[in-house]
Amino acid sequence: MALHDMALHDPISSKALKPTLEKLLQHAKRHGAETADAISTHGRSLGVVVRQGNLEDVDNSEGRDIGLRVMVGKRQACVSSSDLSDASLDRLAERAVAMAKLAPEDPYCGLADKSLLSTQDHELDVYDSTEMSPQRLKKRALEVETAAIGVKGVQQAEGASASWSSSALYFMTSHGFSKGWRASRHALSVSAIAEQDGAMERDYDSHSTRWLEDLKSAQEIGTLAGERAIARLGSQQLASGAMPVMFDRRVSAALVNSLKGAITGPAIARGVSFLKDSMSAQIFSDNIQITDDPLRKRGQASRPWDGEGVAVKKQSLIKNGILQTWILNTASARQLKLTTTGHGNRGLGAPPGVGTTNTVMSGGVKTPEQLMADMNDGLLITEMFGPSLNSNTGDYSVGVAGFKIENGLRAYPVNEITIAGNLIEIYKTLIAANDLVFNRSTVAPSLLCEGITIAGS
Repeated sequence: MALHDMALHDPISSKALKPTLEKLLQHAKRHGAETADAISTHGRSLGVVVRQGNLEDVDNSEGRDIGLRVMVGKRQACVSSSDLSDASLDRLAERAVAMAKLAPEDPYCGLADKSLLSTQDHELDVYDSTEMSPQRLKKRALEVETAAIGVKGVQQAEGASASWSSSALYFMTSHGFSKGWRASRHALSVSAIAEQDGAMERDYDSHSTRWLEDLKSAQEIGTLAGERAIARLGSQQLASGAMPVMFDRRVSAALVNSLKGAITGPAIARGVSFLKDSMSAQIFSDNIQITDDPLRKRGQASRPWDGEGVAVKKQSLIKNGILQTWILNTASARQLKLTTTGHGNRGLGAPPGVGTTNTVMSGGVKTPEQLMADMNDGLLITEMFGPSLNSNTGDYSVGVAGFKIENGLRAYPVNEITIAGNLIEIYKTLIAANDLVFNRSTVAPSLLCEGITIAGS
């Protein structure tokens, strides 16, 4: 399909999704559902990939889907469909109720308590009405590729892409919740390949934002990707041993993600978390703060209410190093005899899960350079791959690449290394740098760890 053949349509409002859900819930009640909730989404996305100055791929999609969850007693079932005809809605509701009647009992299923539902309309500024044409996206993708190749020593660029998406969502329950919202996203990315003496190294940069005006320039992204690839040339292995390690802010959020997984309600309820007995315990040093804020303006994962319609607010997960709360949806809260924390996630074809929003580990006082000077001799990690975590014990290992630190400065690039340790011990020694940047849904500054075992040459 040629770029000029692609038609762009007027964006749909979330309220346009409401009538379908009203019909669906009416059908569900008529077929025997005691309670139910339903979600409808409408999404549009457009992405362009270029290679060596030529168009390589165009992904243009648009779709509208619905999901229904019904409860009959303590039994529930979920179904989804993209067929929105009235006859299809009726059959979908009938099938869902029939499935629920045959499902095993779940004592914790059901709608959120009505008193916990959101009644506010938060303005989160997550929808940018700017639409990107295929031609404009191709131009931006070419710009980011050109910038990467323009870095001396870069041989080629791969995956130079520009994308845009827009979505609308509406959620409705049989006990009165009825709200929707819209969101958008703009993104640029590129991988650069550098070569030296027959050896090739690759690195990348990418950026995504809710609003186009907040997106880094193609020149900045491409240049940084190229410079990162050049810096990797001449990589070598390290001798095995233990040494201080700094996690660059490109990868440090992975440590926060492991924490979040360990304090979710389902993990705690099943007893499969290395932090299951750590509520109100000192997990980090007392200068570490971690918050989750669904109401952050233009946040990557902001939302006006959770996936069950529950009211949301900024919450402290770690305060002065101490664990403050589990991350709960309605079902896991009931199982633990607690109250949901507003962290329900709702998809189309499954019961609500658990998930965070904009999770932030606050920055420290020293710059990364000052922390490297403090460590004197160690390892700076800039890339991680293939992580392995024992959820019961916290034992952690991951393949890494980065730079050897000698006399407090970057000395040379290293790769083909594995680090290993226990997250309980790693968390205790983390020192945060002051280079926090809000560029993803989960962010952390560069983090210095006193000592981790390294498996190298």
